[in-house]
Amino acid sequence: MKTFHYKNTKISYSETGKGTAVVLLHGFLENKSMWADYIPEFSKKNRVIAIDLLGHGETECLGYVHGMEDQADMVHALLHELKIRKALLVGHSMGGYIALAFAELYPDNVKGLVLLNSTSRADSEERKTNRDRAIIAVKQNYTAFVRMAIANLFSEGNRERLAEAIEQVKLEALKTPLQGIVAALEGMKIRKDREVILHFAPYPILLILGRQDGVLIYEDNLEQIEGTKVQLKTFPDGHMSHIENKRQLMKTLLAFFKL
Repeated sequence: MKTFHYKNTKISYSETGKGTAVVLLHGFLENKSMWADYIPEFSKKNRVIAIDLLGHGETECLGYVHGMEDQADMVHALLHELKIRKALLVGHSMGGYIALAFAELYPDNVKGLVLLNSTSRADSEERKTNRDRAIIAVKQNYTAFVRMAIANLFSEGNRERLAEAIEQVKLEALKTPLQGIVAALEGMKIRKDREVILHFAPYPILLILGRQDGVLIYEDNLEQIEGTKVQLKTFPDGHMSHIENKRQLMKTLLAFFKL
């Protein structure tokens, strides 16, 4: 693991391979370990950077709210440090929100964008209310909240089949400090709608959705790419395509990286 300092905050990341820069951004309650099965394959022909986002994994918290722009600025600072001018960004869930914030703030540094089980749209009022409830719940019972939140990310049909993998995801999630969880929930709640990027970006974009995703309603997310050149890949399962549809996702991403 490597570290660098951003605004007096320790950021943890890994760097593997040579070639086109591919930046991997994990989701809420995750960390860079979510990409462990993918990095060996990706790094055969690419320079792969996997980052622990603010308040997650081994990266420290920066403040009470980690806005998507704060996260994007940190990613940009790291790429500058590594002398990477253009990168392909792959963001899972919250990581996708951060990739879009990066694309808005630093369009010249984007070579391509993958939104994995993610959306360009802002939270609805109902989702914002749910974020507030989640903040209360995690403060009341941290462990129960984390374990329940992770279980709900998998499609019902996979919860038994993938019980061992799900338990591992829960153990990684429980490494996320309370402050990191609250800061991320606050940041996601106030994020901007960035659908315009899907319509006008000059680089390729791939949207990957799970038909049974309990977090993002499949039909609603199809609307955002109507009339765009965004590529769509649909998997039959839930929000955790990197676990639920591992083989197909690997193939899909490797093909996109060649564009």
